[in-house]
Amino acid sequence: MNKFELHILGCGSALPTMKHVPSAQVLNIREKLFMIDCGEGAQLEFRRSRLHFGRLSQIFISHLHGDHCFGLIGLISTLGLLGRTGDLTIHSVPELEGILRPQLDFFCSGMSYKVIFKPFDSSKNEVIYSDRSIRVSTIPLDHRMPCAGFLFEEVEADLNLNGDMIRFYDIPLKELSKIKKGEDYIMPSGEVVPNSRLTKPRIPVRKYAYCSDTAYKEDIIPIIKGADLLYHESTFLEDNAARAAMTRHSTARQAATIAAKAQVKKLMLGHYSSRYDNEQDFADEAKSVFKNVILANETIVEKL
Repeated sequence: MNKFELHILGCGSALPTMKHVPSAQVLNIREKLFMIDCGEGAQLEFRRSRLHFGRLSQIFISHLHGDHCFGLIGLISTLGLLGRTGDLTIHSVPELEGILRPQLDFFCSGMSYKVIFKPFDSSKNEVIYSDRSIRVSTIPLDHRMPCAGFLFEEVEADLNLNGDMIRFYDIPLKELSKIKKGEDYIMPSGEVVPNSRLTKPRIPVRKYAYCSDTAYKEDIIPIIKGADLLYHESTFLEDNAARAAMTRHSTARQAATIAAKAQVKKLMLGHYSSRYDNEQDFADEAKSVFKNVILANETIVEKL
């Protein structure tokens, strides 16, 4: 099976601590790297993870709070110092370019590559990136400013041929592409050979849902339904549910409730408030609602 790995570079909240750096992740999909948020310290964690800077081409920024984007200018500068030549595309709300462009002009003038900004509407669920292997769509969230999560979903591949049956029916080469697309084969005699006899079942596509800063929001459930892995912020425990509501964040129990209702396979918690010393409490609270829970930390590589 092709590679689909999540690397956690940072899973803390707004205040950096000795335990965690702010939000940043990298998805390695078939050796193409997709970065999700870029808090302070992200490029150092990138190096520690032994990922290859040259394979990074797309960055997705959920919103413009500093703990999700303060690392961008440093990373962009480092890529220039490394002699990068390929374009770097940043997907974000429209305001980011106006904030970052003056910094690029001052600190990164004359770089050997281009930074391209592609804005999205955080209030809509829509595809913002696609290639032959992956499709990325936005997940509208509920935070104190425009904010979107991201759903990474493999593109369904063509069907695999059953070689024995293809030879048995002596099917011409020109017909194979149609069969891979799901069509039946009509023999010269007029007999219809069903596609299911000529192909093997597809490997199910994998889905990763990233829900960054958000209050409890059931509207996202149809979008993330059945995801192999859901990362959902859990800034607070239920003892601070009132503060979670005020700051438009979630508790571990609320994250688990979303996971259960969306019938995801696994839930990863993160974006922990620095007020908590024992992160196992987050897992314990979530597991009272949804059993398959893991805690994000900067050493995790999760294979989907």
